[in-house]
Amino acid sequence: MARMTTLDNDVRLNEVRKGTYLDSVALMRMSRTVAGLPGVLECGMMMATPANKRIMADARVLAAAGEAAGPGDLVIAVRAKDQSAADAALTAARLALDQPKTTTGDGAAWRPRTIRAAVAADPSATLALISVAGAFAAAEARKALSRGLNVMLFSDNVPLADEVALKREAQAKGLLVMGPDCGTAIIGGVPLAFANVVPRGDIGIVGASGTGIQEVSCLIAEAGRGISHAIGTGGRDLKADVGGITMLAGIDLLDADPATRHIVLISKPPADDVAAKVLARVARSAKPFTVCFIGDRGGDAPANATRVSTLRAAARHALGESSAAVMAAFADGLPPGRRGGTCIRGLMAGGTLCAEAQVVLRDQGRSLQSNAAIPGVGPLDARTLADTLIDLGDDAFTQGRPHPMIEPAVRDRPLLDAIADHSTAVILLDVVLGYGGHLDPAGHLARMLPRTDERPPVIACVTGTDADPQVRARQVETLRAAGIVVAGSMAAAAELAALIAAT
Repeated sequence: MARMTTLDNDVRLNEVRKGTYLDSVALMRMSRTVAGLPGVLECGMMMATPANKRIMADARVLAAAGEAAGPGDLVIAVRAKDQSAADAALTAARLALDQPKTTTGDGAAWRPRTIRAAVAADPSATLALISVAGAFAAAEARKALSRGLNVMLFSDNVPLADEVALKREAQAKGLLVMGPDCGTAIIGGVPLAFANVVPRGDIGIVGASGTGIQEVSCLIAEAGRGISHAIGTGGRDLKADVGGITMLAGIDLLDADPATRHIVLISKPPADDVAAKVLARVARSAKPFTVCFIGDRGGDAPANATRVSTLRAAARHALGESSAAVMAAFADGLPPGRRGGTCIRGLMAGGTLCAEAQVVLRDQGRSLQSNAAIPGVGPLDARTLADTLIDLGDDAFTQGRPHPMIEPAVRDRPLLDAIADHSTAVILLDVVLGYGGHLDPAGHLARMLPRTDERPPVIACVTGTDADPQVRARQVETLRAAGIVVAGSMAAAAELAALIAAT
């Protein structure tokens, strides 16, 4: 353990656990809990990869022991106002790491240290979910593939060359690699990673977008229908270098699945040659398809497919005659709040929800900019007076910190800045529920917002179901009690925001 006193008299403590791998999402949750303790200024619990050490150094939590740690080591790093607070934080971090997370039938704690041990304990397993630091993820995925397991690769920062090699190996073995950076899947009714509790049904999804899968599957559930399987591909799968290997494999699987009647494809615009390959495969199927390449300008589609531009439209088309439940915005009129300004400020936890809002506003002819701009939208420029939509899941906001779906406080500072900006006419938000997410994102938002007479109107959509741990109906009630208008989808929320900004 190393101790360091900074020039500001803050105290840093680092402890290194040699050869210890832990799930990155779990580590982020633990670090946020410890960072909330009295007197604690920052906490990082990370694998000591070079990238993570740079993050900890930038956060001013890295001390000598952490600097000396190797990439296979886990670093606990805290920065506190004084020694007492630092010691208490380190103790809390140790307790969080050491408490049992899984039990066997006799109550004894069991944590398989390797994929080999996990397969030996349960030979019937067919899928491995891998969430380790990106530097180690490919090696673990290869171990899983060598044992005949499909892979869901939650890890990010995996080199593109490794992704291509893994997917080609899986393709040769008749297996599936979902990811890297695959945040959502529903396999056989089981939600994996950031996914929602939705009924089983006859609509299948293959998506390169986690929140896109979530939004469409939840809108389908709201209409009383269900999902057969939702297969995530990872965000790079439809780039030219990868060639849509997992998207094509997912189509093959759902096409052969007798329980799947209709198939929905979701992605940001693919590379042209990959889009052509995907649409050619769609044309060989006897099943109907909905193709949602969010942000593209449309184009030809096979006779059995319909191309749509928003997630709401994708759900409507897949539902067919039962789409009435996703037609209405169910917003309670115009929201309360002060008026003035001409610009919409969107702060999104979901990258694809951010893209969908851009599609709606772009197609209405509004001037807009984004840090995750779709075709036809400008990049961020502080000198430009325009609608501004921010994807808060971007690396610039999440380096060394949890994703905003895990920790909604990531949005606090940008939201307060948007409220203080007199050019803001209306604020547009998303609240994303499901496993892996914060247990009360609406409550956090309601507690930190100023009173309605001290802020612009606020509109939100809530992606989730009443079967989720957060219970969608309760989250909607909390938002409405705080004076926030809740729309039925992000597309509906963006339409309402445009209406308010134009008045």
